[in-house]
Amino acid sequence: MLIRFFLWLRSQGLKPSLNELLALLEALKAGLARLSLDEFYHLARVCLIKDETLFDRYDRAFAGFFAGVDAAATELYGKIPEEWLRREFERVFTDEEKAQIAAFGSLQKLLDELRERLEQQDGAHRGGSRWIGTGGTSPFGNGGYNPEGVRIGGRSGQRRAVKVWDRREYRNLDDTRELGTRDIKLALRVLRRLARTGAAEELDLDGTIDATARNAGWLDLKLRPERHNAVKVLLLLDVGGSMDDHVRVCEELFSAARSEFKHLEHFYFHNFIYERVWRDNARRWNVHQSTLELMHKYAADYRLVIVGDASMGPYEITAPGGSIEHMNEEAGEVWLKRLTDLYRRAVWINPVDESRWEWMPSIGLTRELMEGRMYPMTLSGLNRAVDKLRA
Repeated sequence: MLIRFFLWLRSQGLKPSLNELLALLEALKAGLARLSLDEFYHLARVCLIKDETLFDRYDRAFAGFFAGVDAAATELYGKIPEEWLRREFERVFTDEEKAQIAAFGSLQKLLDELRERLEQQDGAHRGGSRWIGTGGTSPFGNGGYNPEGVRIGGRSGQRRAVKVWDRREYRNLDDTRELGTRDIKLALRVLRRLARTGAAEELDLDGTIDATARNAGWLDLKLRPERHNAVKVLLLLDVGGSMDDHVRVCEELFSAARSEFKHLEHFYFHNFIYERVWRDNARRWNVHQSTLELMHKYAADYRLVIVGDASMGPYEITAPGGSIEHMNEEAGEVWLKRLTDLYRRAVWINPVDESRWEWMPSIGLTRELMEGRMYPMTLSGLNRAVDKLRA
């Protein structure tokens, strides 16, 4: 079963290694998960999943592999000694749940009533208040509502059962989904990978402990580059129009960048980059910055990060006078070419879902001008963008 579970996880894109499977086997041998699927869920996640952005994908894979376990447990009900069942109820139920059971009378009365109805019932029921079935308000069955009772098979409708993998508490940590409020810390972690530069000056405590342990106790000091904000970032942000739909996630990304990089310069543009950008969106019409002067002021050692949905008419990119706000003498593609020629380490972050890119000609054109360096605004996309900026 464990081999099939291991292969199932790999087929779902999780890719646990053989060493991690062996670690899980050792943990099971040590008795860390005893006849509890919930305990096995947590133990397997600790042993097999090392990246927290994959926790939600693991939850879905786990639920898919162990689908039907509730039904199997129901079939075994008659084979389990009643005393064992009662002890399990008493162990698992919280004080609040025990109080709810007491409202029915007692746990014994609840079990006696369940046994009586099993003997009397001769068919399926739905939506009732007495018989075992689905929906309704009976204390026995599935998919209905009753503050105290026993769920028979299926999945919980009121989420009162302890099936943590079905709750999917990590659903917004999937690295293929758009960034959200909880994900911003992970985005910061990705951005830090650019900030560790310089000579090996800082004590790597974890590395020293590991190296010393591997060296039979002889002290083996390990150093690492001191963390400081030596990386310079030039951030250009598209604002207004279709970008209004992505304000929140762009603000979070901007906040993450500002907190991480001391040398961060940011400017705004609308739809596409032309001969001018601006620092203050509220004063965009009377205080702006020449794009040419910007390129002279910020040298080629800056990393260029452009954030925008690239969703517009293609003529706004390819034609002089194509801007919808002013008469630009040179096409937007000319200015983007100048920027990417100067800033060789440049990426475009697009908040539009990647599956929709092919339906927007302007996105394909912009991606071509960026030589393929356009990435979705997801954790996975940010990882790929940072790898490109490091190259």
